[in-house]
Amino acid sequence: MTRPRPQGLLPLVAAAVLLPLLPLTSATAEPAAVGNAPAANYEGDTVPAPSGPSASFHNGQDATVDEFPAIIAGLRAGGTRPQGQTCTGTVVAPRKILIAAHCADAAGDKSFVYGLDDLNSPGGFKTNVVTYKKHPKYVNFDQGYDVAVVTVADDIPVRGGKYAQFATSADSGLAVPGKNGLGFGYGKKDFDDNLKDVTLDKATLPIVDGDKVCQGVGAGFKSATMICAGYSDGRTTILPGDSGGPLIVEGKVVGVASWSRSDFKWYSVYGRLTNDMGDWVKQEVGGTVPAPDFTLGASPASLKVTAGKYASTTITTVAGSTGAENVTLSASGLPTGAKATFQPTSVQTGSNAKLTIEAAASTANGTYTVTVTGTNAAGKSATTAVSLTVEDGGQNPPGGDVKVTANPSSGSVRPGLFAQFSVSATGGTGALTLTASGVPAGGSVQFNPASIAQGGSSSVLVWTAFSTPAGSYPVTIKATSADGKSGTTTFTLSVTRFGVSGAYTD
Repeated sequence: MTRPRPQGLLPLVAAAVLLPLLPLTSATAEPAAVGNAPAANYEGDTVPAPSGPSASFHNGQDATVDEFPAIIAGLRAGGTRPQGQTCTGTVVAPRKILIAAHCADAAGDKSFVYGLDDLNSPGGFKTNVVTYKKHPKYVNFDQGYDVAVVTVADDIPVRGGKYAQFATSADSGLAVPGKNGLGFGYGKKDFDDNLKDVTLDKATLPIVDGDKVCQGVGAGFKSATMICAGYSDGRTTILPGDSGGPLIVEGKVVGVASWSRSDFKWYSVYGRLTNDMGDWVKQEVGGTVPAPDFTLGASPASLKVTAGKYASTTITTVAGSTGAENVTLSASGLPTGAKATFQPTSVQTGSNAKLTIEAAASTANGTYTVTVTGTNAAGKSATTAVSLTVEDGGQNPPGGDVKVTANPSSGSVRPGLFAQFSVSATGGTGALTLTASGVPAGGSVQFNPASIAQGGSSSVLVWTAFSTPAGSYPVTIKATSADGKSGTTTFTLSVTRFGVSGAYTD
């Protein structure tokens, strides 16, 4: 959907502005002056609006990460835009990001956040920069070679494993005048950033003959290392915050957003990849990018079942880039007494299976997270979660038999680590044996001790696997007395890569 923009506003497709050979920190030049300045990494500075009659800076469109799953937002500590948004990058391998070299120059620790259509929304996957390697011939954005490869600390969970393809010298005919490029970016939408908008946008920019039309600004356009795109009046153009963002032609990234004229009433210039610059990126990324794994889904993702009865959902599968393959389905995290049946138990990716969950009459009331896992012949797996609510089942405690208490009743943990709490129980006759259900796939529970005296307590460790997906997992702790009476309590385990209350942790 096209999002019209008021006069003087720009879409999010690339990076910054150009001043008379000054960075945006000195954005005081007259609009008529020709010059160029580094792009988005100076996102906090004020860019002067054009004087006189203004072109209509519009034609940007709302975009989503699903449209280009490799898009990622660059942040820096101290950045004045919301969330510190500074640049836009492209994920080209699990820990490699393609971006503009000049994005490294702004002060402040750099990081990236993935998976958000709006950076002001909660969630996302954050990772820190390990190395920021600029092209060895890079001196300044207006001299060319404005490209870099960033290595980050964690594997970025690109949706569907769809890492971006980028151009090299083998694609020399891909970014020629007459073709259209599609740009993406999280940058400014207006000159002074009054909107504080950090949503993802896209725009189509025609590639033009820069040797003829992109000259006369600053140090000049250099077709050997730059691509000129857009319009002479900047009706659709790039703004600070879009630097490093991709220009895509026929499915490949052919350029990274670099610079434009200081008034933005001009073309958008991208660092060219259809040459030795792209070859250098390929060398830095190294090896073959792993083929995207298959993915699973559930429709509906939430079920309600009455104890003693059953409910069903459809498990969907999507093939990776290697095509259809056979995967075997399994379920974990079922409450005590519940049973899962897949029809069929193995499917070709791209096909669906029916999952039926039957609850026993004795299954305790509560909401449980059932993890469905699909495993291929090579041992690689994908998961999806089904929320199961059991009603009209066992109570806690049923008839006052056994009372079970967890302290605390909830906790947050990163994948691969454990949450610790204590459980106490009383009721029935004799010692009480502790068991657990609802633990996420690959995880485990350790009781110390596993059997307690009346009114006693046990220290409980709930371990997660490194592959455990983020989410909320109600873990049911059951205490059964020697005479067969029982009761349950629930410990809510939150698995996340972020700290509590949605705050990011480094």
